[in-house]
This record gives sequence, structure tokens and C-alpha cells, in this order.
Amino acid sequence: MKARNIVVFGGAHIDRRGRISGATAPGASNPGRWFEEAGGGGFNAARNLARLGHRVRMIGPRGGDAAGDMVAAAAAAAGVIDRPFVFLDRKTPSYTAILENDGNLVIALADMDLYALFTPRRLQQRATREILAVSDLVLMDANLPQETLTALVEAASGDGRLVAGIAVSPAKVVRYRECLAGLDFLFMNEAEARAITGAEAAAVEEWPSLLHAKGLRGGVVTRGGRTAVAFDRHSACIAAPPALSALADVTGAGDALASGFLAARLAGSDLAACLRHGIAAAVLTLGSPFAAAEEMSAEAIEQTLALVPAAEMLS
Repeated sequence: MKARNIVVFGGAHIDRRGRISGATAPGASNPGRWFEEAGGGGFNAARNLARLGHRVRMIGPRGGDAAGDMVAAAAAAAGVIDRPFVFLDRKTPSYTAILENDGNLVIALADMDLYALFTPRRLQQRATREILAVSDLVLMDANLPQETLTALVEAASGDGRLVAGIAVSPAKVVRYRECLAGLDFLFMNEAEARAITGAEAAAVEEWPSLLHAKGLRGGVVTRGGRTAVAFDRHSACIAAPPALSALADVTGAGDALASGFLAARLAGSDLAACLRHGIAAAVLTLGSPFAAAEEMSAEAIEQTLALVPAAEMLS
């Protein structure tokens, strides 16, 4: 596989996750365990793509604190070229989640105010423009402000490079509305697809047409353990994730799917193969206690593909 130049813009912060030990008791104290690591949608994808053999630069705002140092150390460990904008008088953003015993999310709190300071003006700096110019893939997440995402899509378009986005959450995915037509792919779950389209519910086969109608050229809609759909300007396909006996943690699975999909796309794979590679990367992450699985590699994905059912093309 040829190494490609990739730049990721977006969240690189601290993930704190509490996992309930037994049955969840709402409104009560629940025994469990606490875990903390570097995370963020963009940063998870950046680490995955670096472990898949690509040259990855990560650009985003960060505080001048111990949490920011933890993120920098995690970038170095994964082989990511770290290029943060550091605000020395601010704290690094954080995401705090409570998970059920089976790994599914109960509720989460995102303290992300610092990302609002990543304005379009930051994209005009010479070093950033030079990184954009040599990148084969520009990936962003919706932690950034709407105007910054729009400016970034405009700056990244052209020269044959891929431009892609990660939804992050239903509340944040709507920040892409002004630039959907400039994205080659947007990675989202069904709740995020509903936020973009306004559709109350849809069969899996309907998402491509609903999202095309909003201007999106391509994307992937995941549905937990149910069938996922991928589409581009010319085709669409569906594939079911394999049944798993246990989940270590759902955190980062969507970011991993985006990473596996995009790595396959950069290698020239067709849409069905890209979706299966994305699902395989997500399976690796679901079996890991970390949001970016340390065992992620091209070889591990190839082995995991044996578990992923064939994709079905849609008319």
C-alpha cells in the first residue's frame, strides 16, 4: 500500500469514560470503573490512518495544560505529526461519557468551548496552506465551527484530493449544511443522518437519496449492529456488520470505520470494498478498550475482513 499525505482538522482532546459494573440504575449511584485517554473524532481517525501506514498531520486547537501534553504524547505514540494551535491560557477540551456494562452509551458531556476559537483565519496561515496543498485527503470533524468547516471545504477542494467529514453528534453534524456539496464523503450514524435530512425515519436503502437531495455527494450511514449503507455519486451498497459476542467499548468505532473506508478509497478500492474495510476497522476497535485500537494495521484489517459479510449493491 502506498503511503499518502493526509491532514486531519478537528477534535484532539481528553476522553473520560465511566463504565457501569452491573445493571444501570438511572437516578442513582452506580458502581463502576473510570478510564481516561486522549481522544476526539478527528484524532481517533488520525491515529488509525497513521497506523495504516499513511503520513498524517493533525491540526486543531489545544490548551496549554497537562491534558494537552497527554494528547501530544498519544500523537507521537501513534506516529501522527502533531501541529496544534496551542492556547496557553486555556484548558484542553474534554468528552466525558457514561457507558453501560455492555459498552453502550448512556449519556455524555462535551466540554468543547475551545474549538470555537479555531476560526477560518487560522486556515490562512502559510504552514496550514502548505500542508493542504500536498495532502491527498483532507478529513475534518464537526467539533469545529460551521464557518471554519465551510472555509476548510472550500480551501481543500480541487487538485483531485478527497475531502471528507466525521459527523461527531446529531447536534454538531448540522454544521456541515453549508458545505455538504463539497464533501466527497460524510460519515454519520442514523441519528446524525436524521439531523441532516429532517427525516423522522427511513429504511437503510433510502438514506442515499435523502442525503443526495441535501447536496451530499457521498457518505456512510451506520446503524449500530444493523446493516450500514455507503454511497457515492454513482452507486450505493449495503453491508451488515458481523455479530460480536462482546463489546469492549463502542467509543471510536465510527471514527475507525471512516479510517478504514478512506484508506481503502485512497488505495483505489470500489465502494463495496471500502465499506467492508471500514466495517473491519470498526470491528477491531469494538474489541479494544481504546478509542483508537493499538492493534490497528492493514494486516489486521485484511484478517478481520473474513468476518465481514459481502456487500450488496443497490440499484
